[in-house]
Amino acid sequence: MRSNGKLMKSFLIVNMRGMVSTSNQVKDTLKSLNLEKRFRATIVPETSSYVGMLKKAKDQVSWCEATTPLIKSLLEKRGRKEGWKPLQTEDLNKLGYENLDNLAKDLSQSKAILQKLKGVKPSFALSPPRGGFKRSIRRNYNQGGILGANPDLPNIVEKML
Repeated sequence: MRSNGKLMKSFLIVNMRGMVSTSNQVKDTLKSLNLEKRFRATIVPETSSYVGMLKKAKDQVSWCEATTPLIKSLLEKRGRKEGWKPLQTEDLNKLGYENLDNLAKDLSQSKAILQKLKGVKPSFALSPPRGGFKRSIRRNYNQGGILGANPDLPNIVEKML
């Protein structure tokens, strides 16, 4: 997809807080993002509707720009097909991709959308980060926490794989 002649980027979004004590509007937003549990991650294109969802759920989730190497490591280690089985090369061939590199590149450039890939789970189940969080999980990034737009999120996600 292109927006005003330049290539669109994608966001990696991680639910950091879960669904307890959350308003119904935010719960609905997290359900539409497929982030109904704590430490679930997904990749979405940068469109106005997704940016609005991120602003609505900014006190629950962390997000950053999704790079191709980060997406590739997520797909290798946590990518699942229906039945929670790991992604195989034949699954990628059915989707029209030779390998994970091509799929990761298309996801990072918003040429493919994770939620629309047939037979692939739309979210990644991550574990809590090894070594814990170094910042508060209850505050936004600019207030000394990890929520909202977080440029340190790729490092945190690497510890969660």
